[in-house]
This record gives sequence, structure tokens and C-alpha cells, in this order.
Amino acid sequence: QVHLVESGGGLVQAGDSLRLSCAASGGTFSRYAMAWFRQAPGKEREFVAVISGYGGGTSYTDSVKGRFTISRDNPKNTLYLQMNSLKPEDTAVYFCAAHPNFATLLRAQYDYWGQGTQVIVSS
Repeated sequence: QVHLVESGGGLVQAGDSLRLSCAASGGTFSRYAMAWFRQAPGKEREFVAVISGYGGGTSYTDSVKGRFTISRDNPKNTLYLQMNSLKPEDTAVYFCAAHPNFATLLRAQYDYWGQGTQVIVSS
């Protein structure tokens, strides 16, 4: 079973950048497909990006394409989300999630979640 801890959130202005990290422990990190989701106040948790176990494949929701980059460092057991050109609508709690078998965009298919890190983008 893998344990996930996010960090790197904060308060920034529109146009700024942030890099989120997700540290994993308790499992073979490279086996897991990893994803980022986010949840804005009053909204459902939504998919942001996913990366396959060995980093060979990535996918993004349309609203972040060209601005966000998901990556992973398997020897360091860490997942990243580089967020550039941030917009107020990116404000949310960001969660990382792990799937032991395959990369999926579906929230319900992830069993392992971190506690989340808050990102606030002011206009």
C-alpha cells in the first residue's frame, strides 16, 4: 500500500508559477500510474493530469494543456506538477493519486490519495 503526501501549494498571483510535489512511500513507486486531481470550493474533484508508471505516457485535461506539466522521479519516489501561467480558475485543493495497474482519468478508479495541498491564484 502506498502513502502519498503533497506539498508546494500556496498563494500566488495570476501568471505566476508553482511546482507541486507528491512524495510516495510504502510501495514500489515505479509500478504505479500517478495522477493529479483538484477540487475547487463547492465543486467535485476533477482530473488534471496523469502519467504512466515509467513516465512514458501523459494526459491532461484541456484547461491545463500547454500550461501544466506532470512528471515523476522514480528513484526519488516523487511526482511533480509544474504549473505555469496560473489563472484564478486554477484555485483548488490539489490531490495526487496512485493506481497500481494503469493510467486512468477516472477518479473512482484510484484507491490511494494524498491529503491535498491548497493552491490559491489571485487576480
